[in-house]
Amino acid sequence: MNQIKLHMRKFAVLNMKGGVGKTTTAIHLAAGLASLGQRVLLIDTDPQGNIGHTLHLPHERTIQELLLGQMPVQSIIQQGVRERLDVIVSTTASFSLERQLAAETQRETILARKLRDLSNYDAVVLDSSPAMSLLTYNALLYVHEVIMPIAMDLMAIIGARQTLNGINEVKSLWPERTLDLIAVLPTFVNANTIAARAAMEALEKDPMMGAVVYRPGIRQCIDLNYATAQRRTIWEYSPRSRAAEDYSRFVEFVNNRESARDYAIQEKVKAVVSGT
Repeated sequence: MNQIKLHMRKFAVLNMKGGVGKTTTAIHLAAGLASLGQRVLLIDTDPQGNIGHTLHLPHERTIQELLLGQMPVQSIIQQGVRERLDVIVSTTASFSLERQLAAETQRETILARKLRDLSNYDAVVLDSSPAMSLLTYNALLYVHEVIMPIAMDLMAIIGARQTLNGINEVKSLWPERTLDLIAVLPTFVNANTIAARAAMEALEKDPMMGAVVYRPGIRQCIDLNYATAQRRTIWEYSPRSRAAEDYSRFVEFVNNRESARDYAIQEKVKAVVSGT
């Protein structure tokens, strides 16, 4: 049986530690998939609102209005931010959502319900908050696949383990949900430093993360900083840079990797066809 795409893929880029390249990875995963011909929606579920700042987008209509029921999803989507790439932004006003939604029933699944009717995208990529906040729970209860960027220092590995604990908590509370950690993505990699080599070795030996560490990761590259300052992706700013090469390779890896949810459904289809 040929492998086919059965569902819109939904990704969360998540790490409980800040400063690990989370927003950069979310933007480049979304823009990279769009460059491969997919229709992609990038959603900022971090109240810091870094996606809007990085891409220099207006912020009059944000994820806050969506979750509060003040606007439908189509009204807050900013279309055509890049070719085949649309965006929903966030702002610091979203910090108040925890309080504003305190009385809502099933408040952890509000985002999934608000996005239920989205059908014209091949992929949705969520940038998430560096904390297990209400928005993070909403992100994890919407997506099926998680990517965890991790900077090359040992403290970041501790943050990654805390992130895994949060993912496992969601999976235990909502066991019917498919939530798969598909890649631990090393960022700011400089193989010439002892610290980076030690961090990579610790990652690969980690019993929870070792099997999904993506090598070689994203190499340290000053052009990423310049691209951000210019409000451009690395491919727009410096397409021949190391970071452009590394993110292109990673996007191809994600694009070619079959989602856990699709795999499970295909196995059920095979079982039905074979009569087992």
